[in-house]
Amino acid sequence: MHHLVLFDLDGTLADTAPDLGLALNIQRQRHGLQPLDQALIRPYASHGSKGLLGIGFGLTPADEGFNTMRDEYLALYDEVFATAPTLFDGMDEVLTKIEALGMRWGIVTNKPRRFSQPLVAALKLEQRLACLVCADDAPRPKPYPDPMFMACEQTSTKPEVCIYVGDAERDIQAGIAAGMPTVVALYGYLDAADTPLAWGADYAIKSPLELLPALSDWQTALAEHSLM
Repeated sequence: MHHLVLFDLDGTLADTAPDLGLALNIQRQRHGLQPLDQALIRPYASHGSKGLLGIGFGLTPADEGFNTMRDEYLALYDEVFATAPTLFDGMDEVLTKIEALGMRWGIVTNKPRRFSQPLVAALKLEQRLACLVCADDAPRPKPYPDPMFMACEQTSTKPEVCIYVGDAERDIQAGIAAGMPTVVALYGYLDAADTPLAWGADYAIKSPLELLPALSDWQTALAEHSLM
């Protein structure tokens, strides 16, 4: 039975914070504000436009004008999101090893497809992944399990032989809800309020390369339960 490794995109597979921050700082300058340091923006990069507009303008979705500002931000991000996308250090080696072991891998992200598809192409991954499930593909995004089940359907894989890697609490919640083992990426976009070791993930990794021994342990556990 083929195993499937699923990744979150922003903050897990790819380091997209520089481009997310660039768009936010362009928007701040449009509104007469000084740019923020990228280190300040980075922890919020996995929280989408809601998190970025929160740190950039102090806005919440309940505020008047939030939707207008969100549309403006997304239009700016549309212009710069493929400026400098990179895989996290060691991630290409991890993907190559996964492929060499005969496993498949895919992406399940809460990023809209209008950004995800071109980003995957810019990273030159479109011919390598088994599936790409985006926020607007499934009936409900993470933390609901809907996109996880969609990835399983697209790859004819059962959830019990999938493992999900993510850097946000909703990633772990979605994986658990789908009945998948989960890995929390501690190198991702975590802010000071996050408590990733309390989210209930099966494994925690401090770098992409630490995923390899976690996958080995997972495969051993599957063999012991006769799910190979």
